[in-house]
Amino acid sequence: MSGEAGTRAPAMAIPEFPQMLGHPRPLWMLFMAEFWERFAFYGIRWAMVLYVVAQFHGGNGAAEKPANELYGAYLALVYGAAVFGGFIADKLIGYQRSILIGAVVMSAGLFMLALPSESLFKLGLATIIVGNGMFKPIISTIVGKVYAQGDTRRDSGFTIFYMGINLGAFLSPLITQYLAQNVFDINGLPAYKVVFIASGVGMVLSFVWFWFGRAQLKGIGAPTPQQAGLTRPLAVLVASLAIGIPVYYTLLAIDAMVLQVILMVLLVVPAVLLLVEGIREGKVARDKVIAMLVILFFNVFFWCFFEQAGASFNFLAEKLVQRDIGFHGVFQALAGEPNFPVSWFQSVNSVAIFVIAPLLAWLWVKMGKFNPSIPQKFSLGLIFNGLAFLLLVYALSKLVGGSGMIPFWPLFAVYWIQSIGELCLSPVGLSMTTKLAPPKLAGFAMGAYFLSIAVGDNLAGIFAGHASGAGGMTTGSALAAYWQGFMILAGAGVVLFLLAPLIQKLMHGVK
Repeated sequence: MSGEAGTRAPAMAIPEFPQMLGHPRPLWMLFMAEFWERFAFYGIRWAMVLYVVAQFHGGNGAAEKPANELYGAYLALVYGAAVFGGFIADKLIGYQRSILIGAVVMSAGLFMLALPSESLFKLGLATIIVGNGMFKPIISTIVGKVYAQGDTRRDSGFTIFYMGINLGAFLSPLITQYLAQNVFDINGLPAYKVVFIASGVGMVLSFVWFWFGRAQLKGIGAPTPQQAGLTRPLAVLVASLAIGIPVYYTLLAIDAMVLQVILMVLLVVPAVLLLVEGIREGKVARDKVIAMLVILFFNVFFWCFFEQAGASFNFLAEKLVQRDIGFHGVFQALAGEPNFPVSWFQSVNSVAIFVIAPLLAWLWVKMGKFNPSIPQKFSLGLIFNGLAFLLLVYALSKLVGGSGMIPFWPLFAVYWIQSIGELCLSPVGLSMTTKLAPPKLAGFAMGAYFLSIAVGDNLAGIFAGHASGAGGMTTGSALAAYWQGFMILAGAGVVLFLLAPLIQKLMHGVK
């Protein structure tokens, strides 16, 4: 396959890579580059909404709604930018250069978050969005390109790569919390600012790791002769600073519903282009694109509710969950506070991934011909996500104590149940996109995959605002919202499961 999905040069054969633990050695280099990027991403994920309310609104509960919506908009635009990043990598500068430029820009944005200004905070978010668009979809695409199209290890390779994501996600809240409370708690330096600085350092490490490790790729993702030289990379960098950052800053400031319409329109554009390319390549390619687009539609529902973890679940943990579970001395030593920290809930999902991912990877192989199809796995992801919300509904209606709080264990369990759904859906989604996309638009298709997540993420912010209500989260507002979440997820999961045989037929043998 060609290292550049957008070129019309003859396809380059997959190089003979040295093997490491049963997979091509470059997988492990990409694993670590993604680990550091995810360390940076999840460092700000747990802190963002809490920081916005505390720093810019004086802790007023009424600010939870705009904080949630800002989080949803930021997350949506991070993933929405992937469609443009895919085009830039495919057509202009190549995959490797896209990753390197994206890492530099993201690092600058992360450090900007620590500056004491709401305007500069949003400018930092806009800068992160631009950089992430050139980094996130492209490194996932390269993972797909180190395997031959028929290589049966591809799905397990993406699962391993996904564990790199979750290793960064697991360590980031723990390390940033520790640094903020136990190491740099000096001279009144706000704890959240330490989190943002540590995240910026993580992104610098991602850049360094890929810079020195890219030789292992043996030309995959390197610029084509037409893309050689510094003119195009410099033009991309200038356009990012002069156009991209101001545009995303503006989008962060507009009404959440207006942004939702914009994102939905943007999703239609790559969908149409991919369909046109599929039609041009023939019936089989067309059917594969149709199958991919149907699955991406259901992908929106999953991420809308899964991303409550970075929005409404943070306020739920802070205000309505009894976090005094003993072990005060341990928590004080490790986290700088006597109770289970809100930030540590973000690591529970990753612990669950570490435990469950190998079991599921083994199960998929063990099941052989009875292995669920891709659309069936997506439907299972939706259903498990729905069961997590059903547990919250039970806790908020039956387990509220005299203090007005629910026990610790339901929210803890929710992250585990959601993790099962995530593992059914997300690694398979990355792999599916590389299998079903027209080869000439592989990066663009990965951008469309992340744009579907973007639509769901902005909805996540809107939904989280609904869960918080007008004056801040209450038991009643959370209960009503989470019941709606369960009904939507359960309905979408059942519909997709019923459609799975038809979708699988359109995939023409892709497993």
